[in-house]
Amino acid sequence: MAEHDQLDENSPIFAIAAAAELAGMHPQTLRQYDRLGLVVPARTQGGSRRYSLRHVQQLREVGRLSNDGMSLPAIARILELEEHVRELRFRVRDLEARVQAELENRPGARVFAAESSGAVVSLRHGTRLRRTRDVVLWRPRHSLSAGEDAATETDPDD
Repeated sequence: MAEHDQLDENSPIFAIAAAAELAGMHPQTLRQYDRLGLVVPARTQGGSRRYSLRHVQQLREVGRLSNDGMSLPAIARILELEEHVRELRFRVRDLEARVQAELENRPGARVFAAESSGAVVSLRHGTRLRRTRDVVLWRPRHSLSAGEDAATETDPDD
């Protein structure tokens, strides 16, 4: 099955009876959880509840935790924290993708030189520049090889 054919876990597609059956609960239990704010489904224009696959997963988890003796306020807090973790994971994936795209768009452009006029130019790694006493090369610390001392190189004629 192609990826675009897969069902979105956040699509509100199940009526209350179907969601209750999938979660192994009575529809009245789902209504109660909605009133308490534990699992809040989407609503149609007519006001009917519509549950997603993720809601069904949450309902199952609420049922399991409740059967284990956990209070509904404690379950609500757990669900809140799980949602926060889910959002943070999404943000981390997004930031990692941005960093990767940035690295791919600027390969090797991590060495900079300052000209005597003060202009900054980037150099490809391994490129040498004829220097005067006024030119200083800068490399980030993470790119220094073992044995290199500082973030600057001095003119060998000094």
